[in-house]
Amino acid sequence: MVSAVPQHPGPETPEPIDTAATILAGLDDEQRQVATSLQGPVCVLAGAGTGKTRAITHRIAHGVHTGAFAPQRTLALTFTARAAAEMRTRLRTLGVPAVQARTFHAAALRQLQFFWPQAVGGQLPGLLDHKANLIAEAARRLQLTTDRASLRDVASEIEWAKVSMLTPDTYLGSAAGRGEPGGFSATTMTRLFQSYEDVKADRNVIDFEDVLLITVGILQEDAKVAATVREQYRHFVVDEYQDVSPLQQRLLDLWLGGRDDLCVVGDASQTIYSFTGATSRFLLQFRSRYPNAQVVELIRNYRSTEPVVSLANRLLTARRGGSAGGTWSEPLRLVSQPGAGPDPRFTEYPDDEAEAAGVAARIGALIESGVPASQIAVLFRTNGQSQAFEQALAAASIGYQLRGGERFFARREVREAILQLRAAARAVEGARPGPEDEPGERDGADVPATVKDVLSSLGYQDQAPSQGGAVRERWESLAALVSLAGELAAERTAHGQRFELADLVRELDERAAAQHAPTVDGVTLASLHSAKGLEWDAVFLTGLTEGLMPITFAEDQAEIDEERRLLYVGITRARRHLDLSWSLARSPGGRGHRTASRFLDGLAPAATRSRAAGAARTPAPRRRTAAVLHCRVCGTVLTTGAERKTGRCATCPPGYDEKVFEALRTWRSETAKQGSVPAYVVFTDATLMAIAERMPGSAEELAGITGVGPAKLERYGEAVLTVLRTP
Repeated sequence: MVSAVPQHPGPETPEPIDTAATILAGLDDEQRQVATSLQGPVCVLAGAGTGKTRAITHRIAHGVHTGAFAPQRTLALTFTARAAAEMRTRLRTLGVPAVQARTFHAAALRQLQFFWPQAVGGQLPGLLDHKANLIAEAARRLQLTTDRASLRDVASEIEWAKVSMLTPDTYLGSAAGRGEPGGFSATTMTRLFQSYEDVKADRNVIDFEDVLLITVGILQEDAKVAATVREQYRHFVVDEYQDVSPLQQRLLDLWLGGRDDLCVVGDASQTIYSFTGATSRFLLQFRSRYPNAQVVELIRNYRSTEPVVSLANRLLTARRGGSAGGTWSEPLRLVSQPGAGPDPRFTEYPDDEAEAAGVAARIGALIESGVPASQIAVLFRTNGQSQAFEQALAAASIGYQLRGGERFFARREVREAILQLRAAARAVEGARPGPEDEPGERDGADVPATVKDVLSSLGYQDQAPSQGGAVRERWESLAALVSLAGELAAERTAHGQRFELADLVRELDERAAAQHAPTVDGVTLASLHSAKGLEWDAVFLTGLTEGLMPITFAEDQAEIDEERRLLYVGITRARRHLDLSWSLARSPGGRGHRTASRFLDGLAPAATRSRAAGAARTPAPRRRTAAVLHCRVCGTVLTTGAERKTGRCATCPPGYDEKVFEALRTWRSETAKQGSVPAYVVFTDATLMAIAERMPGSAEELAGITGVGPAKLERYGEAVLTVLRTP
């Protein structure tokens, strides 16, 4: 809800006292420049680990404490609920809790709920949590067959289209080069997009993209609403600006209404979500749009040692701006502040099993040397790679947590703990001493100690249990809550603020809503994308082979550049220890077809690379003009890629067993889910049809089918042949 602007400062509005000077203490010169640049457009180009969140939260706090910003009229925007929750926590610690920190969607939904009755009338339609069921219904209306993987692919494509501000009428013109999401052609995808919109209208529901689109529409068409919003919000700060979509940028422009009270923070070298519609274009063109903008570069990396930072810098500079195709901005050159540290380790393994075992052994050695398991991460390109590492860590009796698995706040022991802490907080509040007591007595007991006492009834103890399994996992969850209480208490005390049990409960409620989990003792297993925004003392970057890094379906220069940036993000997650590894074969005893990622050329010592893996790669040969092919049923010339793959017209009857085709589709669906990739990336429907019709009995025969290249043959060939042999 948008509230009226108060005429006088509220009780939470800080007074302009010496706190402003305290806020600037401890900032480096560039961070201080950000924090004191309170007027006009400001663009902060912030490299990884340079303290960008610290700089912008201190800027907001400095602006509020000096009277330049009204806290209720300041809006900080970011892209995930977790990041917004973290920003609110920092702002609270800096004494400015009234400042709003939200995601674009949360801010827009709040406005939409408030203005809908007067701008549109009636009740706001229901908000759709997931698209899958409605897309399935939309497909049934068109008599299209879908499975879970294809529904997920179609949902992603619709989301991309809507944040790119495309409609079913304009989608087809922009769909070139986007493949076949869900196995559907661009024309069929257009019809499915429209059918999905029709189903939503029939059900009277809107999706998350509609929240932004409708808010944009109201602000464009209703001058009164737009004026009210612009009066409410005067100062804007946008974090992770390289991830803004065209739709989010349009909404931000409408919020600003031609003003320039805007501070944006981003790093084009960390643009890794282009497939969702995010673009660094607005960050890179900020100075062109605002010629008077103040630009500050943050390049002092406080996270990583010099060898880690050096490797990250060299990875980016190895890609020259003049490379053919794509766009490439000049990267920031980071300067390490922690200084010396161990050199990154490069290791080649014979197969995936050996790589997982080697990584587990190395992790065991790090833990023995004193590195906490919670400060170690194993990162990979696709979620399907995690299984080998889960097995290897379990075999080594090393605890781990799979990021993206069961949510921390959904665990039974965590829910029980929060209920117990809430009850204890009420008891403390009810027994609070009167005003005649000394201030020290009013502050109550030490919060971390109280938390330990409360959670002891649920099984918490200072020493970790010797046994593993569920007992150990339960203790780790409770220990994470105790640790969080200690961190928050120390942080608030350092800023001269009281911290009570009720404050901890409020923090936990907010974190639960944002799924901002505390650190749990155990090695983290995560995809490179999900690791963005996190950091660890030791990071293992695994599976660095061609076909995984860059991923197989990264074909043009822009897509390959994004893969390079993704590896850069992975490298810069490490504070001190960094291990990079790859394997030559999938299974023990298998043929070593793989080669190390091209991104390691010039980075990994030649001695660690087998055969010609480190040699310069020759450019791919030009594609030959396709020969004229005819349908084997009716003789008509085949024109589309799908027809050429199957060897027949789309209108001619198929020559395959339906059961075989469906078995292949089921296998593809499961494989895509494990790898967290769209189903069509594994194989398109046309390729599966060709496989089902020709029924290859060997890898050589399978390789002769269009759409089965060397990389896919190595990755999926054995599994496909197994499906074909199964009765």
